[in-house]
Amino acid sequence: MQQKPAVLITGASTGIGAVYADRFARRGHPIVMVARDTERMQTLAARLRAETGVEIEILKADLNDPADVAKIETRLRDDPNLGVLVNNAGTALPGTFIEQSSDDVTRLIGLNVTALTRLASAVAPRFGRAGQGAIVNVASVVGLAPELGMTVYGATKAFVLFLSQGLHLELGPKGVYVQAVLPSGTRTEIWQHAGRDVNKIEGMMEVDELVDAALVGFDNRETVTIPTLPELEQWQQYDAARLVMLPNFRQEHAATRYRRKM
Repeated sequence: MQQKPAVLITGASTGIGAVYADRFARRGHPIVMVARDTERMQTLAARLRAETGVEIEILKADLNDPADVAKIETRLRDDPNLGVLVNNAGTALPGTFIEQSSDDVTRLIGLNVTALTRLASAVAPRFGRAGQGAIVNVASVVGLAPELGMTVYGATKAFVLFLSQGLHLELGPKGVYVQAVLPSGTRTEIWQHAGRDVNKIEGMMEVDELVDAALVGFDNRETVTIPTLPELEQWQQYDAARLVMLPNFRQEHAATRYRRKM
């Protein structure tokens, strides 16, 4: 019996990444867990090995460290057994934009955008040549809603959504599946990083429910999965409105309202 493709999951020591590791292991996939917290990964790996019997590998890496990113890139490029990348690692910052330091903002972008993009870039050519594989990028509904007030975090997640949509158009015809998952408020440790008490925020989804919903979208081969959205038609209408504008972006002249009367 042919072994199922291995799944490499970033941010796998806790929260969404840890549940992804659990769910894919229970589907019979070997798991490569990537995170900074080795102790947590070892605890989770021991449980999953005992409960599922699949191979679980641990790779300690700080994805804001260029050397560590390069190590994971090499693995993604060279290991033909890796068939799924779950780009989950990410963080948030406390305070508003004017309260956040430029160094902290740079680190946030480094993890949420740069590392995620580099890992996708490392594996995409191999997947394209093979005509198979999947890239799951964890974004956020905040990337659609600047009104929620997480300016830089939301901007990074808007990037992840756009990147995923672009990769879908580029890689989909080659047989590669790309999914953007847009959680809403989810009960994870990211809220501690953002300086907020998760127990005081209404409407928090449990991590297990979030990942299970995301995997329904994965199985259905959705390009964009928004687990809290009650009606798929709402997203379809949103996307259709964007497509209606598309022909108007290719114009030789400015729109009439922007032309000065002489």
